[in-house]
Amino acid sequence: MGTTSAPKANASSTPTPPKVFPSVEDGTPSEEGGPIARTGFNYQDEIAVGYLLDMLEDPSIQKVHCETHDDVILISQQDASAQVIAEYVQVKGSEDDKYWSVADLCFKVKGKAGSSIYETSLERDKHSEVSRFRIVTLRPVDSDLKILTFDRQASNRTGDPTKITELVAAIEKKCKDAKSDKGNGANFWVRNCLWEERQSEEQNRQVNLLRVIKISARENRLLLPEQAETLLQELRQKAKDAGDAKWANGKDKKIIERSKLIEWWNARVQALIDGSSTISGGKLEGKMTAAQLPEPIIGLAKELRRDYAAVSRTSKYSSSGDDETLRSKVKSTVQSLQSSLHSGELNLNGTEFHSLCLTRMEQINESRPEGAPDRTAFLKGCMYDIADRCLLRFERSNS
Repeated sequence: MGTTSAPKANASSTPTPPKVFPSVEDGTPSEEGGPIARTGFNYQDEIAVGYLLDMLEDPSIQKVHCETHDDVILISQQDASAQVIAEYVQVKGSEDDKYWSVADLCFKVKGKAGSSIYETSLERDKHSEVSRFRIVTLRPVDSDLKILTFDRQASNRTGDPTKITELVAAIEKKCKDAKSDKGNGANFWVRNCLWEERQSEEQNRQVNLLRVIKISARENRLLLPEQAETLLQELRQKAKDAGDAKWANGKDKKIIERSKLIEWWNARVQALIDGSSTISGGKLEGKMTAAQLPEPIIGLAKELRRDYAAVSRTSKYSSSGDDETLRSKVKSTVQSLQSSLHSGELNLNGTEFHSLCLTRMEQINESRPEGAPDRTAFLKGCMYDIADRCLLRFERSNS
């Protein structure tokens, strides 16, 4: 009697466990090219500043990533029970002078699959969070892409399914095999993508400056334009520092949390307001001490500031047109120098930067009309008064 072999196990009888996707907070970015070479990224940093201001105003936005899995990532959650959303933002600051089209969106570099803007955006859909997408460009889009510029839930977007269907078909024709790790394609991307036309860096700077002023006004903490500009400059530095940091040894530096940003904002706004209302010179001393300047120089700086304050706050001099012109020159010069320091254009320590500031004040004095009185003390006193009002730091801020 022959033996019968045992039946083979049916391979399909063992269910395949579902794939587990890592959180965007934990997964290591696939590339760190951005943080290594970020020259010319001022436009992107300005866009990131706008999102930091969004986070200050919108409690649903919890974190902003700078240069992790994408140029910027917005982490949001409507309430404790809702799913966490990761919105992947691509910023295009260098573009041809023409309208964006589906062909531009789907253009493959050297014909390489996966290299188009659309494909690299869709590829981000590989984490446990719900994926959303955003494209930010200087130039506007053509009629085919225009529907993406409307809010995702706006009636002029949801009420036009034909446009959505046509756009999905056009993208699939050019990138028909593109799928994310989660199995999503063009239909998912189009319905979850927002396209922002954000124009020039300078226009974004002006918009952000106005927003800083409005946010502080709603908090009943009115800021002068120069104080708002100081806050905006420090926000830019936060975005730049986060972008420059490496994930491997600076993950926490690359992710800006809402609670920490609010804590910083409240402290800085109050410091600026307190600084503008005091004539003690105490804040100037702190700024110079932080820059590791010696006591004799600090003492002379405080005297120059006191002399300047005594002159500039008397009615005899406060209406002087010459004095106002000099004050404006000092403010402008200090602002430019400080911007260059924080951007990394100037690689100076606190002592060196302080010396450069003094040199620029002397240069302003030397450019006075022939026969005009020497105003070096006034100019330096004005500079120190600006520092005392928390509008100038002699060392680069890492806060």
